[in-house]
Amino acid sequence: MKRGFTKIIKIILLGIGVFIILIASFFGYQDISLEDLKAKYASVPSSFILVDGMDVHYRDEGEASDSIPIVLIHGTGSSLHTYNDWTTQLIVDHRVVRMDLPGYGLTGPFPHRNYSIDNYVIFLKHFLASLGIKSCVLVGNSLGGRLAWNFTIEYPDMVEELILIDAAGYPPEAKSVPVAFKIAQTPVIKNIFTFITPRSIAKASVENVYKDKTKVTKELVDRYFELTLREGNRQAFVDRFRVSPDTSSYKKIKLIEQRTLVIWGEQDKLIPPKMAHRFHNDLRNDTLVILKDVGHIPMEESPNQSLKPVIAFLKNK
Repeated sequence: MKRGFTKIIKIILLGIGVFIILIASFFGYQDISLEDLKAKYASVPSSFILVDGMDVHYRDEGEASDSIPIVLIHGTGSSLHTYNDWTTQLIVDHRVVRMDLPGYGLTGPFPHRNYSIDNYVIFLKHFLASLGIKSCVLVGNSLGGRLAWNFTIEYPDMVEELILIDAAGYPPEAKSVPVAFKIAQTPVIKNIFTFITPRSIAKASVENVYKDKTKVTKELVDRYFELTLREGNRQAFVDRFRVSPDTSSYKKIKLIEQRTLVIWGEQDKLIPPKMAHRFHNDLRNDTLVILKDVGHIPMEESPNQSLKPVIAFLKNK
């Protein structure tokens, strides 16, 4: 009886093992080499600079004489490419700097694997110092927005003006969350995610934050998916969601004195427009613009519509 039971257990375990191997065969993706990714996603004017032990991917374009550059910061799972369309227009009159945050794009993970906002603030300070930037117009979307306003509070003399795009910061009240975010927070499954990562997850996650799904092109999904396969990025994505939720720092938003533009997609389900109005109520000197029929990433989904208030804001000093 005991032998029969043991045999059954072995068969079950063997079956589970075979199932995992089959799943890995169909959906498992090896990391893409950094050199291959650089060839595709680090064309001119991309550069790399050593900051905090990381070879940080960045682009510094436009008017070199501009003493107060525009610094663009992307959100979770994204990269500096999210601002491609904006940059094309902004560099006509401004110096524009953007980077892949640690854990994303071509920069790769933090060596210490600590993805707290405090560490991102320290990183940004060191990055700007490496480029000799003493003051800037700081722009951030989602996670990048949270970083931007936290940085402004910590180093107010380094921020001339602030632009927040569907920024994180207040306790979340999401109406819909990308599947990749859910997986990264699910026990056991999140560990499997670091080596079994279907492209369909990237596609579904991007579609989740767009209002107009027809704008989610194959090229766009490929970029998000392939940069996720940079060595260390999948583990970094999981590590990022291990950070304990910040439940109190938003109370400091009222301390921000800089002139601020708050831009929000009307159809943002991840960070609903309700949060835009919270920023508007707490900030001392801000302008609020709600963009009709746009989701969580306005500069990607509707670049011309979302850039108009930015250009007006920058001109109206």
